[in-house]
Amino acid sequence: MPPVMIFGTIFITLALVFYTIGVWSERVTGRLKGRHLIFFWLGLACDTIGTAIMMDYAGRLTADVHGVTGVAAILLMIIHAIWATVVLARKDERAIVNFHRFSIVVWAIWLIPYFSGVIMGMRG
Repeated sequence: MPPVMIFGTIFITLALVFYTIGVWSERVTGRLKGRHLIFFWLGLACDTIGTAIMMDYAGRLTADVHGVTGVAAILLMIIHAIWATVVLARKDERAIVNFHRFSIVVWAIWLIPYFSGVIMGMRG
């Protein structure tokens, strides 16, 4: 594997780690907190960097399941992080305790391009 792909893979995996910590710790605590927001933004940043590295190496965006769900996942992560920021800023208690429902959905969708990328990488 070329070094640039190794760096891309590291960033994408860091995104998985950060996003998973944020989503599942929010779910376990039962309410959105500032620390969850930090993990959401870190996950988004790492995913964006890793995706940019991979796209630069590939030279294009693919119109397959991986490419389409990857773009959708990043867009959902952006919406998710912004919405979480707004919910915390407004201090809307109902939204704070129910936010995990949206988080789990976004995380589950994000796993599709992650694992399709893993499979593609193993196939060469």
